[in-house]
Amino acid sequence: MRVLQRRLADFAAARRWQPYHTPKNLVAALSVEASELVEIFQWLTPEESARVMDRPGTAEKVEDEVADVLSYLLQFCEVLGIDAAAALAAKIERNEKRFPVPDPVPDGDTPDSPDRHSPE
Repeated sequence: MRVLQRRLADFAAARRWQPYHTPKNLVAALSVEASELVEIFQWLTPEESARVMDRPGTAEKVEDEVADVLSYLLQFCEVLGIDAAAALAAKIERNEKRFPVPDPVPDGDTPDSPDRHSPE
């Protein structure tokens, strides 16, 4: 991850883009790229979305948008001095405590019971 961040920083520096790579601008660009990823899936059924990588043209678009999102996220972290891997590990640990593994589901109950929640 650090190697990729360094490549991105060097790429921006060679083009003198650092003045534009402020946290505000990078997070805005990240949001735009995430929206472009969402757009690919916008009107697909759940089944179609699960098979999106089976279509070569669409798969390439998905990969490009994922790369754009990751690129801006890594640049954002670089500018603010955030260790993305450490931040993710800490968040997973907090979620493991916040959402412990549930007891086995009793017969007749469903995993979609209203008391079950998804992590944020």
